[in-house]
This record gives sequence, structure tokens and C-alpha cells, in this order.
Amino acid sequence: MENLLIEVENFVINLLNDELDSSFVYHNVFHTQRVVEKTKELIEGMQIDEQSAHVLMLTAWFHDVGYTKSIEGHEEESAKIAEDFFKSKNVSEDVIKQISELILATKMGVKPSSNLEKIIRDADCAHLGSKNFSDYTSLLRKEWELTKNHVVSDAKWNEENIQFLTNHRFYTDFAAKNWSKTESKNLAQLLKEQKKLKQESQKIKQKKAELDFKKNKIELPERGIETMFRVALRNHITLSDIADTKANILLSVNAIIISMALSTLIPKLDNPSNHYLIIPSLIFIAFTVTSIILSILATRPNVTEGKFTKEDVANKKVNLLFFGNFHQMDLPDFEWGMSEMMQDRDYLYNSLTKDLYFLGLVLNRKYKLLRTTYTVFMIGIIVSVAAFAIAFYNQERELGAIGEVASLLSTF
Repeated sequence: MENLLIEVENFVINLLNDELDSSFVYHNVFHTQRVVEKTKELIEGMQIDEQSAHVLMLTAWFHDVGYTKSIEGHEEESAKIAEDFFKSKNVSEDVIKQISELILATKMGVKPSSNLEKIIRDADCAHLGSKNFSDYTSLLRKEWELTKNHVVSDAKWNEENIQFLTNHRFYTDFAAKNWSKTESKNLAQLLKEQKKLKQESQKIKQKKAELDFKKNKIELPERGIETMFRVALRNHITLSDIADTKANILLSVNAIIISMALSTLIPKLDNPSNHYLIIPSLIFIAFTVTSIILSILATRPNVTEGKFTKEDVANKKVNLLFFGNFHQMDLPDFEWGMSEMMQDRDYLYNSLTKDLYFLGLVLNRKYKLLRTTYTVFMIGIIVSVAAFAIAFYNQERELGAIGEVASLLSTF
């Protein structure tokens, strides 16, 4: 029997070290060794006979090896692994059956019926009466987080442990006599921690309530919303500046082209020999003037009435953040309107939203006109160059024909 126990110890230790997932930081080889030690302590304290003691020790080694297969139903898996091992060692069927029943008795919710079942159950739960209870429960909590995704707050975990210890009892007289006192101390410590956690939670709630009260009292925009509006408005204004710059570039370029055309090209059209340049010049000037007009339209501001009434402010119909709505108002009226808006968060957000929206409409108009202007300018350049090329080509052909006619006439 002693040799079999040594073989079992080596088999179980190797099995748990090689096949048990590292996530099992509690139900590992160290837990099994603790249960074996506590089983031995109960056997000696209760003076169990040798045959029963041998069965209990074998059961203690195998009781949690099923975790190498699965979490749910690990007791059944442990029993299967034990049966296969003991059959290979020619252990009697009665002993194998007894060991399997003892392993299944460690299942939560099963009430032990025999003395041996009570011993193995008390050995498995001996950590509840240990001075290192808090360390063991910390390991169990981490294991459940890793393997079961059982992530709970400190207060919830503390409550679950209190519930378990309150309902738990040791089944053997030896365990009740030697371990219940420490178990009661552990329960008292949990209750003390629960009270402390409740006090801390109450303080946090009070601070949160104070912050919420101050936040609602001040009624200023939240930082995230404020940042969003600031960034969006700045981006829109930057895009508007870019559009104005592009329009000014087109306006300047076309103005220079018109100036050069009026000073150099137009005077030459008075000469009958340059009649072929009239149509290309008109095309060129027409496209240039069109581009100038579109550039001006893209940058031309809209002028609004610049007045609002108290009814408009009361009904939240006016956007006081746009100068076009207040530029003709008296300062006291404008200050009153701004004060009303700043006291109403919804009105303030609504005004910022409207400001952003109408800036977007202006940008849409500007960029549509700019796209049209660039298209007209591009087409105008292409058509004008083509018109001048065709005019010069036709003029060369006309001059060539005149030259041939003159040459023929000279022969007569």
C-alpha cells in the first residue's frame, strides 16, 4: 500500500504540473498537497483504521485532478482518471468504487453521509479555518476571474465569502473543535471589512453627489462638448479662410490677365491685319471675366438685419453667437440676451450647433462656387489657347494662299 501511495503522489504531481492550465492559481498541486496534509491530520486526530486511512489518502490526491479536463463536472472527471489509474495498478473494484464515491462527495451541495465522506469534505474546506484564509481566497478570486470570467467588486466578493462562511459547517468533531474557532475569526474579519467597504462606498457616493450638485449648479458645458465645438468651429473657420484665399488667388490672376489683355492685345485689334485675333480674344476675355465674377461671388458676404427681440430670445429663435444677428442692437440689449443664453445650457448648445450648421452652409456655397470658378478658368484657358492656335493656323494658311496667287499673277 505504501508503494501505491508513492506512485499516486508522483502521478498526480506530474499530471497537475504538466496538464493543468496556469490559470488555476488555487486548485493546483499546492492545494492538493494541503488537502492531503489536512486529511492526514484528520486521520490521526480521529484514529481512523489503516484501510480507511489508505482510501482517504488516495482520494485526497485524486480529488481535484479533473480540473485538467474541465471546470464543470471536474469531480466526475477526477473519478474517471482515478478509476483508470487504479485499474492499471490492479486495485480491487471495491476500493476503486469507494474512492470514486468519496471524490464525488466533495461536490458542492452534496451532503456527506458516511464518516469518510465527512473527513474528505472537511479536509477540502480546511482553508476556511486557516490563518492564511485571506491569501487562499485571493488566489481563488483570481482563478475565477481567469477561468470563469467572474469579475466582481471587492464588496461583492466580500459578501460572497461572508455568505459561504455563514452557511458552512465542519462535519467532523475534530475539525469543528480545532478549526471552527479560526473560521469564526475569519468570518469576523470579513464582516469588519464589509463595514469598512460600506463606509468607503458611502463616502464615495456623498462626494459624487456633491460633485453632481456643483456641476448642475454651475451649469457650464462639459469639457468634452466644449472641446468638440471649439475644434469643429475652428476647422470650419480655417476652411473658410482657405476658400477665401483660393478665391483671392483666382481674382488676382484673372485681374492681371485682363489688365495685360487690355493693354497689349485689344489695341492690336484695330489693325485690319489682326482681325483673326478678334474671336479668340473675345473668348479669352469672356472666360476671364466670368472667373472674376464667380470669385467675387464666392467671397461676397451676406448682410442680415442685425436685430432681435426679447421674444426671439425667450423662444430661442435667435443665434446670438453670430454677429449678423446683433450688429444693430444696443449694448444693454445684447448683454441681456447673452446673459439669458448663458443661463440656459440647452439654449447655449443650440446656439453653438446653429452657428456650426450655418458656417457649414456658407462653406458649402463657397466651395461650390470655387469649384465652378476653377472649372471655368481651366476650360477658358484650354478653349482660348485652342482658339488662338486655330486663328494663327488659319491666318498662316490664308497668307500662304495669297502668296501663291501673287506668284501665279506675277508669271503672266
